Amino acid sequence: MTTDWMAEARRTVRGRRSDQPGSPARPGACPAPPLSETEICEAEAELGIAFPDQYRTYLLSRSAGGVDGAGSAMNRLRRSAAGWGWQGDTDTNYDLLTTAFPHPDSYSAAEEELNGREPLTDGYPDGNAYRTAWQHWDAEYEVFQERKTSGAVYIQDNGCGFATLLVVTGPFRGSLWFDGRATCDRILPLHLDGRPVSFEEWLGRGSMDLVGW
Repeated sequence: MTTDWMAEARRTVRGRRSDQPGSPARPGACPAPPLSETEICEAEAELGIAFPDQYRTYLLSRSAGGVDGAGSAMNRLRRSAAGWGWQGDTDTNYDLLTTAFPHPDSYSAAEEELNGREPLTDGYPDGNAYRTAWQHWDAEYEVFQERKTSGAVYIQDNGCGFATLLVVTGPFRGSLWFDGRATCDRILPLHLDGRPVSFEEWLGRGSMDLVGW
């Protein structure tokens, strides 16, 4: 059965939200007050996930987001007219939050194969045939890229197209990753002293200082 990648791309992109008013947290912004246990449980139930322990504790005891006393800026978890979500974040795919986050090694071969199938103009008899083939390939590529961040929240905007991901679903739940696809086309784990950094250790540190480029 042939996949209609154009339709799949349209369906997949609907998982992103553009209706969480506000901007991502920036230095100088005020931290939001903590959430109550009732609010956290409501958010988890609506989103279909369980927040990693250290992030959950942070939400409950310190702040829902913004900039805290240690200078950590993160997108604020809040309830708007659209429901629970992260303020100013238009990258998290809410439809994919319940799908396990994939380690980059798990799709490297598939990505190489997909890149190798990019249509070339000399393989088609006319421009229309080439454009149609390329549009279908591009839609498949878009879906492939979107699924790379399944089960993860864009917890921090690092500027210049970079962002920090907090994994909320799957075997890597609680780990932090750096979306560096804006330049190096890679999603990289954040490490401290040669091991994965925890959420508490990440607070107050710069994500770019924790990336093994």
